[in-house]
Amino acid sequence: MGSPTLPADVRLEVCQCFQSLTLSAPKQDAIRALQVLLQKAEFRRSHFTRVLQFLVKNIQADWFHGLTAAQRSELWDGLFLWGPPEQTLLNDLLSLFSRPGSNLDHLVSITEKFVHSGRLADLLWSYCLTTTSPVDSPQLRGALLARIVALPDLTANKLQHNNKLAFLPQQYYPLLAKEMLTALDRTCRALKDGTSCSLTFVAQTLGKLCAQGHGLLLAVMTPKLSGCTRTDMVWQRVCWKLLENVPQRWMESVLVGLVQAVHGPGALGRIMGNLVLKNKTAQFVITHKLLLLQYKYETRTLRVVLDYLAADKDRRPLLIQVLRCLCQAWANPSAVKHTPLEQQLYVSKALLLAVGLLEDAELQELRSELLQCMLGGMQSHLDSNVLRIRHMGMVVGECLSSRMNINGTKLKFEVSVELRREESRENPPVCNGSSPNEREMASSNVPYAICYKISDIFPNCSDDEFTPYDMSEDQELNKASPPRYLRDCLENLILSEDPERVELSLRVAEGLVRKNVFATKEISVQLSKVLLHMEDKYSINGFRGLRQAAMVALVVSDSIPVTEFLNTEFYSLNYSLRQRLDILEVLAVAAQELSKPNPGNANPSVTTDQTPYSANDAAPWQQVVEKRIRAKTKRISQGVSQPPAKATVNRYAPVAGYFFFPLLRNYDKPQVTFDLLGSDHLVLGRLIHTLGIFMHLAVNAPVATQMGRALLDFVWAVRYHTDQMVRRSVLFAVCSVFMSMPSPNLLVDLADQIFETRSWLTDVAGDDVDADCRSLAMQSLMLLDKSLKKQLQSPQALSIES
Repeated sequence: MGSPTLPADVRLEVCQCFQSLTLSAPKQDAIRALQVLLQKAEFRRSHFTRVLQFLVKNIQADWFHGLTAAQRSELWDGLFLWGPPEQTLLNDLLSLFSRPGSNLDHLVSITEKFVHSGRLADLLWSYCLTTTSPVDSPQLRGALLARIVALPDLTANKLQHNNKLAFLPQQYYPLLAKEMLTALDRTCRALKDGTSCSLTFVAQTLGKLCAQGHGLLLAVMTPKLSGCTRTDMVWQRVCWKLLENVPQRWMESVLVGLVQAVHGPGALGRIMGNLVLKNKTAQFVITHKLLLLQYKYETRTLRVVLDYLAADKDRRPLLIQVLRCLCQAWANPSAVKHTPLEQQLYVSKALLLAVGLLEDAELQELRSELLQCMLGGMQSHLDSNVLRIRHMGMVVGECLSSRMNINGTKLKFEVSVELRREESRENPPVCNGSSPNEREMASSNVPYAICYKISDIFPNCSDDEFTPYDMSEDQELNKASPPRYLRDCLENLILSEDPERVELSLRVAEGLVRKNVFATKEISVQLSKVLLHMEDKYSINGFRGLRQAAMVALVVSDSIPVTEFLNTEFYSLNYSLRQRLDILEVLAVAAQELSKPNPGNANPSVTTDQTPYSANDAAPWQQVVEKRIRAKTKRISQGVSQPPAKATVNRYAPVAGYFFFPLLRNYDKPQVTFDLLGSDHLVLGRLIHTLGIFMHLAVNAPVATQMGRALLDFVWAVRYHTDQMVRRSVLFAVCSVFMSMPSPNLLVDLADQIFETRSWLTDVAGDDVDADCRSLAMQSLMLLDKSLKKQLQSPQALSIES
């Protein structure tokens, strides 16, 4: 037996091996040197890094190219793969990125073998062993973490299109997750054998991976962790210790990924334990950030988090704390106005889920707080202009009252009825009946009890035994006939108490107004007043649409007097908000009709009643002859198939000022029943939106510049309104100004306002909580920049600036 090798002898032997591995060394000497280095354990402990660096430096030697594939795999590759894994990884990647040349593929192949041979698990496991852990330092640990986490990025930057499949993110990170599970499994077995272990490095690796956006690897790890912790307490303790050792700066990323990856609250409780009671960062993330600050997660994630808090008696106080915070957030009027709709829906879901997890004793303790939350929150939601927010308040109020069961009474809102009513205003119902009788029955108010009466009279009979009569040509006989003259129609609407006569008069009112313009001008204001004050006393089908159509026809037929009347009545006393909104809708629809070409009268000086002959009255034989001539005529080129459109007068441009300016008179004067700048922000939003429509339709009108300046002055005072509907209307109005005003006028007439407006739009586009407001602000900025760029590039730009 020989004496043990001294350090000096080891160094001497390493030097001899290096001399044998020089560029000009014989092949056999190089093979013997590699075998010596591979067999000596002392080399791997003390001289491994030096040996690897020397081998990479001499990779161009003749002896290296003379090795067979088996010799190269056993001797050269074996030195890299079976040494200390942390040194191998650092040296491989350092050599990979510092040495270009023909042997780059071999270094890449060694790195690929290192990844696939389980050496990553060996590396993680070596840091779990506290007794035989490698030489450690913060710098070395940081370098290793960076190499492990960013390996796909590093190889992609170096290899680019020649990157290996094993280094792609979708392949590498699931493999790394399995290697981490292998290291944890070895840790569990070592702990059962009485060996002390540390999970600090594995926890740092997990935290850095999740912080850099690779939290999906938890989807690979959680099924194994959930299954192992169900039956093994050692696995539970390992998982708890793993999460406790995650650095604080990465704790949020790990917990968010874990909450989304687990399949239920039971698995989350077994993996996390009571981490929320020990770690302040974890408690803040679970009880506050996931529930109140962020709202991008699914309802399943909310349920997992809340059920996790409710599953353990030590964690239930946190559930009560969370419930109180959710109540305050949901009932806060400022939050209803300033937070996005999606976040309000998210908080509402969390509130209802938390209330559903309360026990009876806890519910009795929190009854007063929940009642205060319900009443205050419903008031804040029902005051909103947004329909979905109002429905949200109704639904949550119903659920809270049902859960509390106050004196056996429960709130019940007609949410579906209101929603159906609002939808019918925007989309009129369409009957899907296949026959006129079915459509008539679908639109009628015949009670279903009549059907049961018929079945009582004819028991044990089938409808198939009777042959139905053909009633498709039948017409309903009316006792009253519709009025033929406009004055008769007006008298029926004022004096008649017969529901059928009133309905017939209302249905023909629009046609009579448009048919005889001269008669309409005599009573236009009086008829407008009657229609404005008219109520649906007889439940007429389509009442609002019929009344609006008649009023629009009056505005179109006699624009100036009727418009002045409606604008004056908008600010008058003793009108409901519904009537004021009707005035705005009528004016907007009428302005849109006036701005379009008149299809029935291309030349305003000649009416259709004065035209004695129409082209449609041509004799049939003339049409046949012309058709035959066109069919037999050969043309070298086809000209314009249709005559050019005839120019028509814009009927809205001369009266645009009558629509627009009177609505700006008294907006800042609160009335007894009407406070436009106060509580009646619904009407304020509709008013600004209507003014924006008037501005948009006034494009190329002479008065457009004055309208744009006045509209910007008006909306500037309410640009930071708390209600999102008002802010949307303001942005729509500003967008209409930029679309309708000529580009030169923007710089000349609005020079003092344009740049301040642009700065405000920039702030809204980046900071407003409402997505529609941000979108409208971006559109307005694009329109403004386009107009300014077009004007500044024009030849007149220099004179304008001067």
